[in-house]
Parts: sequence; structure tokens; C-alpha cells
Amino acid sequence: MEDSIIHFESDYMEGCHPKILEKIAQINFQKQVGYGQDDFCQSAKQKIKDSLGKFGKDAEVHFLVGGTQTNSTVISCVLKPWQGVVSAKSGHIAVHEAGAVEYTGHKVMEIGHKDGKIQAEELQEYLQTFKDDGNNTHMVEPGMVYISHPTEYGTLYSKDELKNISAVCKKYDIPLFLDGARLGYALASFETDVTLQTIGEFCDVFYIGGTKVGAMFGEAVVITKKDLIPHFFTMIKQHGALLAKGFLLGVQFDTLFTDNLYFEISKNAIETAMYLKQKMLEKGYKLYLDSPTNQQFFIVENEKLKKWDEKIGYCFIEKYDTTHTVVRFATSWATKMDDVERLIENLE
Repeated sequence: MEDSIIHFESDYMEGCHPKILEKIAQINFQKQVGYGQDDFCQSAKQKIKDSLGKFGKDAEVHFLVGGTQTNSTVISCVLKPWQGVVSAKSGHIAVHEAGAVEYTGHKVMEIGHKDGKIQAEELQEYLQTFKDDGNNTHMVEPGMVYISHPTEYGTLYSKDELKNISAVCKKYDIPLFLDGARLGYALASFETDVTLQTIGEFCDVFYIGGTKVGAMFGEAVVITKKDLIPHFFTMIKQHGALLAKGFLLGVQFDTLFTDNLYFEISKNAIETAMYLKQKMLEKGYKLYLDSPTNQQFFIVENEKLKKWDEKIGYCFIEKYDTTHTVVRFATSWATKMDDVERLIENLE
């Protein structure tokens, strides 16, 4: 059925990269052992560890199905019962995961941010204030720091920023967890000095997003800090997050990490996003902030949005004022330049 709407609402609107479909079709009738114990999962894990260089030597890799499931599972398995997780007020776990972390019994402890990014100085002050509080035994203890890369605003941490945040976490002996749901698009940005090895160096646990970056579904959790989550495999199952047909995750990540496919297809999202930004600026649209990744944010008149609703798919972000709204356009590994051209032609 033909869809007349031009869709830019999110970056997981397509199925998956054709090479993944081809591989799944190829092995469809082969018998595979379950729960990620198959050869595809083992191969994918090794390729991911190899891509981390020396920081992957002792790493653990586990496959889960989706981002919210991954955030909730990792955070609840790291934290003690009396602890919470520190996040930017704009963080995905704080705003758009329907209280999934709180549902496991752990508080999301919000701090300020700059365009979605936690600042090392503010984090230091927050943790020290807790430590110095004479009543802190009656309070939720910060037991983990959560960041995402890119952030909810499509912004990126620099290598120095990650290094400084990591240093604060080490000072207070709490792990740093990086949400990498869109990690491919962060690493492919023209304006980043962060590599996968950088993340392996400064983060105790992170995940490589597949759902939004070429996979049909799936996230690869990488634990770089030894013994951070003992018996994590068992705890994944305890959380209902262990896929019986784990080989379907292994096949996808094994394909994505063969011949740098994950990194190559991510470039398309950046190229189309930068073109989209350029064309919209030429048409006089105002940026809400300048994102170097696949998420682009604009301030648009409410009256104009009423006309868009009939033909353009976008994501509502927040009200800017009484007459304007902040909206987001997201490109992906599969976005075509023709899609962007159609969008630009249909803008009022």
C-alpha cells in the first residue's frame, strides 16, 4: 500500500540492511542452538571485541533485543537496592522510557545538562554534595552514571569530555554507562574525535545499537569493567530479556561487523542529515540547536505544522512558545537523497 506521507519521524522505520535479510534467509532452515550459544553469536562477539582493540581483550558481550529493555536490564543489574542512577534531565531513561528504570526499584537522579550533555564539573559537585550530606544514609545513593552518545538532542561528547566524566566516576568508584542506541551515527559524524576504542577506554559498560542502525532489532551490550555484573547472562534471563532464538541477534551483529558494514552504512545518515539541514536553512528555517548527527531540530510555526501534518512525518519535541514548536527530523542508514529532496519540495 502506497504511503503519501514523507516519513522522517525516527531512524528505525525501515526493516534492516539487505545483507542481514540475505543471511537470515540463507541460514533459515539450519538448526541452531539457543540463547546465544550458537556460532554466529560467538563470531559476532569476537568481531566486536576486536574492534575495541586492547580495550576489548577482556570485555564481555551480550545481545539483547531493544533499547529500553537494555537500559533497564543493565542499570538494575549494576545497582544495589539502595542506589540510583544519575542522568541528565533530558536523558532517555529520565524522560522517554515510561519509568522503566523506576519500575525495577531504582531512582533516576536528574542533574542539569548543556544541550543534552552532562558536565563533569556539575557531576563532581552533585556526587560530592551527596558524600558530604550528614543525612545521606537516609537518601538514595548515586551508584551509576548514565549518558547517551549521541544525546537526545543529537549532540556529541568529545574525547576530553568522556575522559573527564570517566575520571569523576572513578574518583567516586561508580561505573559509567553509555547508551549507544544511535552509536553508529555518533561515530560517523564529521565532527567527532571519539571512536569505538575511546568508548571502550572510558566507559565501564555501553551498548552498540542495532535497532536504529541497520539491524531488524537488537543491541550489543559491552562490559569492559571486569566483574561489573557477575552472572549477567543469568540475570538477563531473570529480566525476561534473553531471546531463545539468540542466533537471530548473532547473525545480525556478525553481518554488521563484517567488512565495517556498521560504520559504512552509518555515514549515509550523516550525509543525508547534513544535506537536509543545509536545505532547510536555505529555506529560512531556524535551528533549535546545531546537531552534528542524524537528528535535526527546528523551530516551526504551529500554523505551518497543521499543513505539514497532511504530508510530512516529523517528531514533536517540545513547545517553544505559544506559536512555535520544536520538531525533529531523523535520517537513517536507509534514507535516500530523493527522500530528502521530496521533503524539501513539500515544505511550506
